[in-house]
Amino acid sequence: MPELPEMENYRRLLSGLIVNRLITETEVTREKSINIESQRFDRLLRGQSIRQVERRAKYLLFTLTSGETLVLHLMLGGILFYGTEAEKPERTVQVRIGFGERYLNFIGLRLGYLHVVEAGQLQPLFAKLGPEPFEPSFTEPAFTERLARRKGTLKSNLVDQSVLAGIGNCYSDEICFDAGLRPARKPASLQPVEFERLYLSMRRMLAEATEFGGYMDMPLYPGDRLTGGFDSRCRVYDREGEPCLRCGGTIVREDVSSKKSYCCPACQS
Repeated sequence: MPELPEMENYRRLLSGLIVNRLITETEVTREKSINIESQRFDRLLRGQSIRQVERRAKYLLFTLTSGETLVLHLMLGGILFYGTEAEKPERTVQVRIGFGERYLNFIGLRLGYLHVVEAGQLQPLFAKLGPEPFEPSFTEPAFTERLARRKGTLKSNLVDQSVLAGIGNCYSDEICFDAGLRPARKPASLQPVEFERLYLSMRRMLAEATEFGGYMDMPLYPGDRLTGGFDSRCRVYDREGEPCLRCGGTIVREDVSSKKSYCCPACQS
């Protein structure tokens, strides 16, 4: 599932590709992927432009010139592609938005969605989300205070969107590895220095993953050499049985809080 780095990468790239471009057509092949009738969806978007592309947690927000916002959550299996009809990959497209000869294709929206939301509805929609990892006010003391008394494991709390916004299975494991902590540890068991390491690792790993385009397996557009660049840089995620890059031990997969998790037992405590 795309996480903060993947969605932030999409936001940055799409801001240079579709902002202020006229929407010339839409096509919806799966009505359940949107929240209004497809003909109304087309009438609403056609002739509009996208004023800006923003991100909140794992969501992308496309603000239309009319004031409404398209809220995208890709969920598991969702992916984006921007290009001409001839360039489109052989993947099932549930929604596409045309900008002249090029289209923004929303692919794999079986669990995900693209909803039209009025401006006044955005704040309530995201009211239960926790703080963004890079919010200036989300300092190390605020991070420690937020996690220290919580039950569950580091894994379950890092992926809980009401605790922190934007982290999922992949980066929770990468963050714990960078901090030298087992994902199964309880927050209450951490010492102050370990909370500090975890906080710094969170910011370091998310920044690095964003810089290298996240781990998505398909370019956003033809010639895109950034998207997916972090996949080969993952230290533990999906590397079961491989040697640890830090100590040479063996990466293992464990089920932590009913979620798959990867770590190196030799150098994570």
